[in-house]
Amino acid sequence: MRLEKRQVVSPSAMALAPLGAIAFTLLVSSLLVLWAGAPVGPTWGHLLKGGFGSVFAWTETLTRATPLILTGLAATVAFKARLFNIGAEGQLYAGALAAVAVGGLHGGEGWALPNALLFGLAMLAAAAAGALLLLGPALMKAKLGVDEVVTTLLLNFIVLLGVSALLDGAMKDPAAMGWPQSVGLKPELELARLVEGARLHTGLLAASALSVLLWAVFKYTTFGFDVRAQGANPRAAAFAGVPATRTVVGVALLSGALAGLAGAVEVAGRTGYVTLDMSPGYGYSGIVIAMLAGLHPLGVLAASVFVAGVLVGADTMSRAINVPTYIADVIVAASLISVLVATLLAQYRVRWK
Repeated sequence: MRLEKRQVVSPSAMALAPLGAIAFTLLVSSLLVLWAGAPVGPTWGHLLKGGFGSVFAWTETLTRATPLILTGLAATVAFKARLFNIGAEGQLYAGALAAVAVGGLHGGEGWALPNALLFGLAMLAAAAAGALLLLGPALMKAKLGVDEVVTTLLLNFIVLLGVSALLDGAMKDPAAMGWPQSVGLKPELELARLVEGARLHTGLLAASALSVLLWAVFKYTTFGFDVRAQGANPRAAAFAGVPATRTVVGVALLSGALAGLAGAVEVAGRTGYVTLDMSPGYGYSGIVIAMLAGLHPLGVLAASVFVAGVLVGADTMSRAINVPTYIADVIVAASLISVLVATLLAQYRVRWK
């Protein structure tokens, strides 16, 4: 058996590939639901209702989607240039700590700065922390050929251990009664709510605007062309004059900054301080979202809402029918594999010998 690239890729096949992937995902997940002893129809009904069935459900889904949009964009930017950034989780925590250090730990009465300026400095510090965390692995890849998958993945554990040490040490909140959490961000620096009585905040608008901006950058700028050329064929890009090292460094700074902003937005919009369980794997989920979106910045918006809706709806489903919430992880993973396989079969045909 071998795969043979189709000379002409049918637009209808590419359009039907996601539908086939969704159907396969529903089939596999339904079998698991039956295996758990629950009725299929009511299970999906409660999942959809929990994620999208009311104004409150939508606000919770969009709140969960906000950091996912930013980590999805971080993975999209890096993967487009074949810089496989697996360290968005660590970069998110680094950004969150940097934001609190500027806007909380050292943002008290000693800083005679306007709140708007202090907020901007906190966001800038978060972006810089995430960017610098990815810069090292990017330079090691560009100059020494070190595999960035290993270095970025291992940095996640280093950062989390560092966060744990800081939350029990220099950045520990003395009013937390021994609970390991950082000092809180100044209340004046928290993001405004979009819906009264809900947790949805203006970070969603900023993340959506960044998606549109990145789409324009990739489509209309020289930097975007260099990134796409580097990702399509590095040797051909170098022959055409694309500066490989400069492109990889630029991509690393942008990708890490987006992941760092995800941590800052989560602190300023939802938690108010940093804890070790602040992120339930947003950095890793960003990789799934980027692949579901086909590395398209605008597609990241839809993929983030889908993943967030499944995760939020799974809680309602679990309480109503007693189905394990882990079914949500299965749905997300199966949808990713299904989309990749369906897209592959739309572009290649299987030849049997």
